Amino acid sequence: MIDPTTIQVAGRAAIELVNKLKADAPKTFVPPSEVTRPANEFILPHAMVRGTRGYIEKIVFQINGCYEKGWFDGCAVMMRRLMETLIIECFEKHLIADRIKNSNGDFFYLADLIDKAAQESTWNLGRNTKHALPKLKSLGDQSAHSRRYTAHREDIDKLSADFRAVCQEFIYLAGLK
Repeated sequence: MIDPTTIQVAGRAAIELVNKLKADAPKTFVPPSEVTRPANEFILPHAMVRGTRGYIEKIVFQINGCYEKGWFDGCAVMMRRLMETLIIECFEKHLIADRIKNSNGDFFYLADLIDKAAQESTWNLGRNTKHALPKLKSLGDQSAHSRRYTAHREDIDKLSADFRAVCQEFIYLAGLK
């Protein structure tokens, strides 16, 4: 049997070691508090969103950063989030956000946002955007909600041109550029 005093001494030594490591470890071991700019812009060029809204710029940093690191489910989910955000921005810009809210004042889910955006007479979405939206939503949904699905680079790559075109269209419709 191990002596309780030995356990206490070992425990104190472990705590001292942890505290010494904390003090000695460089701060670079801790990620920054804010989103940082990725080294590359594989999915969307930052120039497309520069000067729009800070939160949109940060989402694009995360999309590109996830792709750069090989975190393709994260990339797909952030792509989905940006589409949703840009659709809402369009309705708000044209002062018709009430058309995409339920009786509690909450925005609709993405499937309904896509339907409403495609049917909205205030603007006329391009054929390519209408065709791409369901595919982009599906990828984001699978990455966010399917337990057994994991996205691969090829999944993102085959939709990246569509994604760029969709985002650019909604950025202009929302008056962000």
